[in-house]
Amino acid sequence: MKDKANKWVYIISLLFVAINAFFISKEMYLFCIAPVVLLIIILAFFYYDKLLLLIVFLTPLSIPLHELYENLDFDMNLPTEPLLMGLTIIFIFKLLLDKSFDKKILYHPVSIAIYLYILCLFVTSVTSTMPIVSFKLLISRLCFIIPLFFLSTQLFKNKKNFYRYLWLYIIPLLFVIIYAVTRHAQYGLLDKKIAHWAANPFYKDHTSYGAILAMFIPVIVGFTTNKSNTSRKKLLSWILLIIFTIALLLSYSRAAWVGVIGAFGVWIIIKLKIKFRRVALFAGIILLLGFAFESQILIQLQRNKQDSSVNVENHIKSITNVSSDASNLERINRWNCAIRMFKKKPFFGWGPGTYMFKYAPFQLSYEKTIISTNEGNKGNAHSEYLGPLAESGIFGLISILLIIITTIYTAVNVYSKSQNKKVKMLSLIALLGLTTYYIHGFLNNFLDMDKATVPFWGFTAIIVALDVYYKNTKESDDGDEKLFKVNS
Repeated sequence: MKDKANKWVYIISLLFVAINAFFISKEMYLFCIAPVVLLIIILAFFYYDKLLLLIVFLTPLSIPLHELYENLDFDMNLPTEPLLMGLTIIFIFKLLLDKSFDKKILYHPVSIAIYLYILCLFVTSVTSTMPIVSFKLLISRLCFIIPLFFLSTQLFKNKKNFYRYLWLYIIPLLFVIIYAVTRHAQYGLLDKKIAHWAANPFYKDHTSYGAILAMFIPVIVGFTTNKSNTSRKKLLSWILLIIFTIALLLSYSRAAWVGVIGAFGVWIIIKLKIKFRRVALFAGIILLLGFAFESQILIQLQRNKQDSSVNVENHIKSITNVSSDASNLERINRWNCAIRMFKKKPFFGWGPGTYMFKYAPFQLSYEKTIISTNEGNKGNAHSEYLGPLAESGIFGLISILLIIITTIYTAVNVYSKSQNKKVKMLSLIALLGLTTYYIHGFLNNFLDMDKATVPFWGFTAIIVALDVYYKNTKESDDGDEKLFKVNS
């Protein structure tokens, strides 16, 4: 039997070599990847956890399809987005066949908020002004959420995968940083213009690159302060923190800087154990004062003439420049368009993914900037909140906010109630990483990209998995890689 099996291995191998040689002779090279495709299919069916971790590792290194084929009418990031799509399809089939999935995850408040978000996308896709565009966006969202949130929660049943997930994104991101900093060094280390394309083709611009760096800085800070780490691991973490901080500064992404500062503020609130009611009351007062003194605040902001600059101090000052900074003014233009679109269709919106095609008529001539366009080819609504408001109406915004609120509540609950220091640390760094993006989301929107969705939904899955599986665990007494001991 063994000899017969070996015989078939030889036959299949020779057959593959012959067929591949034929295709190569015709200058057709796609058949060369057949073994890789076969391996991925096997992983998807029998070792989805390994395939999911492989996708995490490949995400920082993924490249847009248009970098390889410029004349295509569509785009996707290779190889991650096709892998996520395939993994989603296989998971759905497996779920229909064996009908087994952890009900604690399915009925978790964060999961319910996600269902409402998907339902809202579906309903507003049906009522969309461009249904094909909207349903394409709905499918792409499902291909992100199903594997990166729902499958990831099952991945985290193995406690070692928390750290694997984080490190498998950090390590390739480090290579991208080295690549970007090297390009900075070649063309001018402190040249702000170079920051716009230094991370190409891995990250399309400096804002998306900066957003991801910001998300992982709280994670690395958590590693540096983890008392259970060896001195060697702490040293490595400190080196990484320095590298990531330098990379964040060189990204010249003001929104990312604001996100990190905001996360630091949330850390202070959590450490001081300030109650949520007080934070909400304070935020409400600030909001009311903002409305009450809107005119005076606007006058003060218009006095700021500092444009974006290579000087970090001046670059920070330019954040509030709404009189001459083209980037800031264009954001305001896009936001105002989103609000006008919402007022026109307040309940069902224009349809998911349609903003870029529909906002041009809502621009006012005096709000346009030197970088304004009517083609819809220079970004979206520049907001994770106003974009859904315009595209899916008031319920679109509410569904996004529900996901954020339930995630924050879950993370804070895990952190405050768990007696396990590692659980507390993981919940805190995941929350702070997400916080950088929640804040960044006021100024940009990147959840249509694999680069941002992998950490965004991954961090959310970490928080939910900690809540469901590890919140009531005790500290491990042996100090080895067995991180938790279940409290029976």
